[in-house]
Amino acid sequence: MMRDLADLTWPQVEAAVGPELVLAVPIGSTEQHGHHLPLSVDSDVATALCRGLADRRPGVLIAPMLPYGSSGEHADFPGTISIGREALESVLVELGRSAATTFPRIVVVSGHGGNAEPLRAAVARLREEGRDVRAFEPRWDGDAHAGRTETSLALALDPNRVDLAAAVPGDTRPLAEILPVLRANGLRAVTASGVLGDPRDADELSGAVLLSRLIGDLTAAVTDWWG
Repeated sequence: MMRDLADLTWPQVEAAVGPELVLAVPIGSTEQHGHHLPLSVDSDVATALCRGLADRRPGVLIAPMLPYGSSGEHADFPGTISIGREALESVLVELGRSAATTFPRIVVVSGHGGNAEPLRAAVARLREEGRDVRAFEPRWDGDAHAGRTETSLALALDPNRVDLAAAVPGDTRPLAEILPVLRANGLRAVTASGVLGDPRDADELSGAVLLSRLIGDLTAAVTDWWG
């Protein structure tokens, strides 16, 4: 079965839909990731997780990526496009209502931490309305944004889209220490490079290991929810 919803005709979707089918909806962001990573990193990670889920579990269709999220803290860096928390929550609620008319099970997979609050609020509302919608947010240890961990993930996804020679470190303090300033004044107030951490020693192998673990986490969550 084809796994990308956008590639199907409506009769193909009608034939594919059954009580066991899961629609995986990747959501990300279009936001700065330092001097060395493209604006699409969060979207790329969410898409890769959904594709990994479809590889490991039958009966998964992947919806088109939603490439805009809540990224206001990155607004001072050129290229960042944010729709904000309120708009994202509304989009996800309406998307879920519409998708649920066809698909019995929906998992929204977010690659951007700033989407967390509107995503959880939207899923809670959809579930209160009786729709079987879940949210998955990958978790890992390491630096917070465009540092070694995220750069290693990006290398595992496509090393040709990473300019490691241009990588420069950012603020390396623990996120909890800088979070109040970041929330009040944006990321530019704590890091001129847009990076939280140090990406210079990132490597593709550790990124591949982490990516596989995150796909396993998503697959396990879906199995826990729906068997």
